[in-house]
Amino acid sequence: MPVSSTLELSRSRLTDQPLAPVTTTLRAMFGTSTEIPGLAPDLVVHDLVGWTPAARLADVHLETLLDNASHRWNAQPHAAAALAWKAYTYWLTLPAVLGWASARRVPLLTATDTVIHFDDPRPLVSLGMRSDITVAVLPGDPLALVGHPRVRVVGDEDALLAEFRRAVFDEHLGPLLDAIHDRVRLGKRTLLGSLASGIAYGVLRSADALPGSSAESIDRLLGTLGVRDLIELYPGPSGKLDVRRKTCCLAFTLPKPKVCPGCCIK
Repeated sequence: MPVSSTLELSRSRLTDQPLAPVTTTLRAMFGTSTEIPGLAPDLVVHDLVGWTPAARLADVHLETLLDNASHRWNAQPHAAAALAWKAYTYWLTLPAVLGWASARRVPLLTATDTVIHFDDPRPLVSLGMRSDITVAVLPGDPLALVGHPRVRVVGDEDALLAEFRRAVFDEHLGPLLDAIHDRVRLGKRTLLGSLASGIAYGVLRSADALPGSSAESIDRLLGTLGVRDLIELYPGPSGKLDVRRKTCCLAFTLPKPKVCPGCCIK
């Protein structure tokens, strides 16, 4: 095969799988990247029929999200909202967290490029990405070298984390946080504590498949979002790091109370 053809084939393989580090890490965590309740198979939704932009979650579909949570957990409105936010933020941030921690490759999960549906009864809500979602990378990433139209090259790790925050929080979770806060008597600090713990758990549960220090990764991610002070890490019974929250997700208020392992009320 001519050198030019070999190069084009190599470029094709690189650009066909910009999310490969994320799906590989998901398989290490769950044993699959195609059958995870709450996430679209291999994350990308190619046929958008039945899916809607997550931007509508803060207005049109917020009632559906909160009603689903209320029925699932038989919860009062404030607890249902807290648990819905906890579940949503964990699954939303996980691909971006794993992309950054595994390969410094971040899918930019804005509310317009993330899609949702409520048709699957297993998860509270299912999330996926549009097929044309942009991925942010560093200059040394192979994707940065091939001029892929869905790749945004940023100068350094600080800029990459700034893109993470802009997409995931400023343009997605921030408006949803405000909508929930306006709808339910629930403090933002309580909700942000669940965001912080969800990111920390995402890193710790995939630690065996990730390079570097889990504690350092968590610290940088939480620092970027301004929620570093809402959790602390401590050695768990097995000697591995675990999460202790400084706010509560309100699961203890359910008819069958649940106290999470790292809950601040223990």
